[in-house]
Amino acid sequence: MKNWTQKIALVLSIFAMMFLTACERPPVDSKQTGFRGTGMDQISNPRTDEQLAKLNELPPPIPSSADGPKASAVYKNVKVLGNLSAAQFSTFMVSMTSWVAPNQGCAYCHNVQNFADDSLYTKTVARRMIQMNQSINGNWSDHVKTTGVTCYTCHRGNNVPQNVWFNTVEKRGGNMLGNKNGQNDPTVGSAYASLPNNSFSSYFVANASAARVIGDTALPTGHKATLQTTENVYGVMSHMSHSLGANCTFCHNSRAFSSWEESTPQRVQAWHGIQMLKDVNTTFISPLAGISPPNRKGPDGDVGKANCATCHQGVNKPLLGKSMLQDYPFLAPNNGKPKEGNQIAKN
Repeated sequence: MKNWTQKIALVLSIFAMMFLTACERPPVDSKQTGFRGTGMDQISNPRTDEQLAKLNELPPPIPSSADGPKASAVYKNVKVLGNLSAAQFSTFMVSMTSWVAPNQGCAYCHNVQNFADDSLYTKTVARRMIQMNQSINGNWSDHVKTTGVTCYTCHRGNNVPQNVWFNTVEKRGGNMLGNKNGQNDPTVGSAYASLPNNSFSSYFVANASAARVIGDTALPTGHKATLQTTENVYGVMSHMSHSLGANCTFCHNSRAFSSWEESTPQRVQAWHGIQMLKDVNTTFISPLAGISPPNRKGPDGDVGKANCATCHQGVNKPLLGKSMLQDYPFLAPNNGKPKEGNQIAKN
């Protein structure tokens, strides 16, 4: 009898593990963000929040003085940030090293026998990334506000940010399966859903389509979307939700998903974020494929590009909204000036 009791308990335990695997143990916090009954709530797990707080701690700044000769007068071949003092410039180089290449040190970007040498492709990339930071902070304040970004926002001690994407090369499992459109192959890029995981190339590059498929009329009059387009949009929306650690109602009103007027302010900010990604990937990142070695390229020959997770990494404000620009103001020379023509196209 005792053996049977133990067997039944074991079977019940296995079933409990199977059915409760996707559940979160309490307490789980819920914050209402919209009208009662609309399901507009943001859910958070205090235990996860504690982990995220540790992952988003800022590195300590290194103090330096703006006094003294300019870096361009002291060092050779300084093509960016030459207007900084030599002390500021060298201190920032040390900071960049700790953010991007803490294990390799200066040799990751420089020929240590001749620091003016440009033979390492990583040095050219680093220059371009500094300019990218300045562009984001100066031209995309509609998205990054005054918080801005630095190299650390994305890299967090890694040579390449942990969250980048490459063009997808379709994997065929036989002629009968045809083109799967990246479906039923869950990855972090699609929030582990069976939705297409190759949607980034449809929305995060130049001349991309608007990520919009829901019409504003009861019948599909004047607004038609194919099933494939709809699945792509839902795939990229799932990515955005997963990247920000928020659900759909963080940006959308659940009773009228297509309405901009009834959406939260975050939807407008997210729209600017998508436009920023198009600019960043097209202007600064993709052109680097020409100088990048094969081990830094994807199966299609492109380099790793940015998406929402590159900066956000699971929180709706990168680094939980803490800014590093007060210590590195030269990365935001035009902060607060909106990008010209940066208006929302709602149709």
